Amino acid sequence: MNGLLKLSSLIDRLTELVGKSIIWLVLVVTLIAAGNAIMRYTINYSSNAFLEIQWYLFSAIFLFGAGYTLMRNEHVRIDLIAGRLSKRAQTWIDIFGIIFFLLPMAIAVMYMSWPIFLLALHNNEQSSNAGGLALWPVRLLVPIGFFLLVIQGISELIKRVGFLQGRCPDPTEKAHKPTPEEELALAIKAQKGEL
Repeated sequence: MNGLLKLSSLIDRLTELVGKSIIWLVLVVTLIAAGNAIMRYTINYSSNAFLEIQWYLFSAIFLFGAGYTLMRNEHVRIDLIAGRLSKRAQTWIDIFGIIFFLLPMAIAVMYMSWPIFLLALHNNEQSSNAGGLALWPVRLLVPIGFFLLVIQGISELIKRVGFLQGRCPDPTEKAHKPTPEEELALAIKAQKGEL
């Protein structure tokens, strides 16, 4: 089990790196969207390529961020029943969900999207819009994104089994860190001498 927990830790580090990196794509998408809008209203110029790159980057944010969201336990949950159960029972529900729902779905999508990417690459598939971009790069995002989700699902499964065996802390427990707003409020209070 210790070897599996080390593997889980490596996967978590990779997921953390990917998650922190894609945050910057939000800024890039915002700048491209703002630049495109400014050009459209000031010099009456618009580009399908600019619109499509926004869609591609948004897809990358969504697909590459799925594993990061899972690792941070920030995905949507419906805890009407599970919230009333013990931590062990909740962990068993998570294990069941990972094994029978998350991993089969993610593996199936990853497997089925790979030939679509290869076909798009082989045919050098292009956007049907005038001045649009090649489609194979965005088709590649799907298998990569679901691969990242699969390995993070495996990591979460390992951590939950480790928790049940008493070998690691509860992976769903969130460490309370102050929000940026709370940190700013504390810094202002400290500057005023109120702390």
